[in-house]
Order: sequence, then C-alpha cells, then structure tokens
Amino acid sequence: MNIYEKLLKVQIELKAPKGQYNSFGKYKYRSCEDILEALKPVLDKFKLTLFIKDDVIEVNTRNYVKATIILVNTEKPDEIIETSALAREEETKKGMDGSQITGASSSYARKYALNGMFMIDDTKDSDSTNTHGKEEAKKTSETEFKKAIDMINALANTEEKSEKVFDMIEKFNKNSLLDCTIEELKKVYNELKKIGG
Repeated sequence: MNIYEKLLKVQIELKAPKGQYNSFGKYKYRSCEDILEALKPVLDKFKLTLFIKDDVIEVNTRNYVKATIILVNTEKPDEIIETSALAREEETKKGMDGSQITGASSSYARKYALNGMFMIDDTKDSDSTNTHGKEEAKKTSETEFKKAIDMINALANTEEKSEKVFDMIEKFNKNSLLDCTIEELKKVYNELKKIGG
C-alpha cells in the first residue's frame, strides 16, 4: 500500500475517545495526548510513523505556534504527508508563565493538526442526551462551519492572503479560524475574495 492508502485505513480504523471532562462547561473532549495514545497501535499496524515539530512564527508582532505533523511510510520512507495548524500565543494568561503559554499553544496547534491529518471530529459532547429537536440544527451548523474553513483554506493560497487571514483572526481576538464564529469566517472569506490572484 502507498502512504495515501495507509492513511485512509488509519482514518477509518482510528478510535480516539474523548477521555477528558470539562466540569465547568460540562462536556467531554480529547487531548492531544489522547489522540497520540490511540494512534500508536494503528500506526504500528499499518507500518507508519509520526513526527511532530513546532515552529514559532511572528505575524504582525504576535507569536503563533505552527505545529506540523509529518506522517512517514516506514516501508517506503520517501513517502511523506504533512499537515499544519496554527495557534496564537496569548500575551498574558492568568496563572501561567511564558513557557506554559507557549506549551498550551503548542498542544492546541498539535491537536488540530492531528485532527486535520486523521479526520477527527472535535465537536464537544453535550452533557444532555435530550436535544429537544436541536440536533439537526447543530449538524447543519457544524457542516456550515467546516465548509467555511475549507473554503478559506482553499482561497488563502498566497502569502498576501495568508497574512490577511492572520490579521483578521487577530482583529477578532481569536487564536485560530477554529475559534471564530460562522459570521467571522464569512467576513474572512469575503475579505480574501477582494484580493486578486
């Protein structure tokens, strides 16, 4: 199998349960560590290995952690797939020193890079099983949200457009596109459409 066939098998087989619980928001979630633990046996089964690297990049005087996931086919080491995600470092965060802020941003970026590579849905679980008819609206909203991010990523194909995305994320005081509301994503998309090329 080539690396793309193997990745597809991993995406289908991977089960990364939400092993953490946020008592304040009353929802379950998965951490970067949860995903990595679930990945190890599946990667071994399909003879793949994973490398993760972080780079700190500066955009308009703000620091972002760029996490890059590198998937390698151990049977054909020249076959590699990479994906990245960004998380902005907060200038200050109560109760955290500088290294903790960077570490939290790194963990966030890594988690979303892993989600992108392995098609992991990261929506939060509701504490209530009775949705009172809201489940269909929620699914529509999630689909619209994912579509908007995909459209922005497809359009941000130049350095100028990428800079515009960073500018707007900062303007909205968010860490990444994933933190934006659907209205904010639409604004980002419309601004990118104004830039030619």
